[in-house]
Amino acid sequence: MLDKFVDVQNISMNYHSTNGETEAIKDVSFDIANGEFVSIIGPSGCGKSTLLSIINGLVKPSGGNVFIKGMPMFDMPPGLWQDMKQPSRAEIGYMLQRDCLFEWRSIYENAILGLEIQKKMTERNLAYADELLAQYGLGEFKTYKPSELSGGMRQRVALIRTLSTKPELLLLDEPFSALDYQTRLFIADEVGTILKKEKKTAILVTHDISEAISLSDRIIVLTKRPATIRNIHQISIGTDNRTPMKSREAPEFRKYFNKIWKELDVHV
Repeated sequence: MLDKFVDVQNISMNYHSTNGETEAIKDVSFDIANGEFVSIIGPSGCGKSTLLSIINGLVKPSGGNVFIKGMPMFDMPPGLWQDMKQPSRAEIGYMLQRDCLFEWRSIYENAILGLEIQKKMTERNLAYADELLAQYGLGEFKTYKPSELSGGMRQRVALIRTLSTKPELLLLDEPFSALDYQTRLFIADEVGTILKKEKKTAILVTHDISEAISLSDRIIVLTKRPATIRNIHQISIGTDNRTPMKSREAPEFRKYFNKIWKELDVHV
């Protein structure tokens, strides 16, 4: 049994404007085990990315809290938990829809950007970034500029930039959505395989049901706004040496797809 790594407890999020209050997320709770890959899927505008930002500590919820390895992401009221420290942001890697590579920097310089920002430019960490580039097919492109690489290769650099800081939790906010379909399939397969190999705990937000099934150990299905949890699916694919691409070929794949499709408010 894997240890609990992320514990989302009773998260609610309300937005205030001149027109009144909008309830975006309502009493959402779930936990994620160490080394588990979990996808969050739901109708457009239901608050998936907002929930990811809350888990990262970038947005403070209206109610509830998030615990990373038992430590609260947000301040606790005085009392039993008042002496608990907040988790370090350095423990969390965030991969966005766009690769956000700097065009004036080389691939290697982009890959070590996180190390620069976190002031971790040690010989050991730089060697690790170099090793990741070589291991995942970018070693010979270290001196290239991002504009000289394909979309899929750029996204691989963005992943390596995130992994080079050795985060314990990886948050993925539709990181493949800007790619064409074939590249998206290839890169999703690569990223899923890399994360399993590196034994990372990961949370993926996506609109793509097939992508979620192929990559995930579990899938959390949200309702339309205000988002609540409609269902949580344990994904069990009976194939040896499971990879995202092999998962898509498994007979169980269609069963999961049809079930999740029916649960989504796709008509809204």
